Amino acid sequence: MGFNRELVGYWLGDRLPLKINLQVYDTLASTSETLWKLMEKGASPGTVVVALQQTAGRGQWGRQWSSNLGGLYLSLALTPNLPTAHSSYLTICTAWGIATQLRDYEIPVELKWPNDLILDRRKLGGILTETRIQQDLITQAVVGVGINWTNRVPEVGINLQDFLTKIDSLEKLAALTIQGIVLGYSYCNPQKFKTIIPAYKQLLTSDTYRDTTAESELFFQQLEFK
Repeated sequence: MGFNRELVGYWLGDRLPLKINLQVYDTLASTSETLWKLMEKGASPGTVVVALQQTAGRGQWGRQWSSNLGGLYLSLALTPNLPTAHSSYLTICTAWGIATQLRDYEIPVELKWPNDLILDRRKLGGILTETRIQQDLITQAVVGVGINWTNRVPEVGINLQDFLTKIDSLEKLAALTIQGIVLGYSYCNPQKFKTIIPAYKQLLTSDTYRDTTAESELFFQQLEFK
């Protein structure tokens, strides 16, 4: 199974505010781990690492993310210079951005707090944001994304092959995901962040509202008083 980076560039176009530098690998332990190493060597924001499969993909709470051939596994480098008090902005905004891009292609993706991608009540994908901090500022961030495309998934999961979609290639899915991250990133400041909260909350699954965690409820309550 190949991957055409030129096709990703075609779908991305030239309107993104961030220059994308795409690095593609057949197999990696982790796209995020590889990207951190590249950033230590001077890789610029907008660098994207894609792997056709991962042997040690990471999910939320240290869980392993199954990364078989046929899924989308990518990580994107950012330099937000965001106060650590606003670290949740990256998580919320990128989840909203990716879901919004997919919904524009008539894929009714929802979100499970804080950043699982849900389709037809099953898990389509997940997002893991990792950061580096200096003097109370998030100076570097890596947004890692895994989305099921044609790969085999457990019963609690779903891939896009099982859902009629206008996204007809892994390259197009990669481009939409990158666009979604960049879209969300553009709202990662205190002034713009609050404007997407209503849209984000509308994307939350009914399960999220029924089984709201103390963390999510406290998060939104605190926002109302800031």
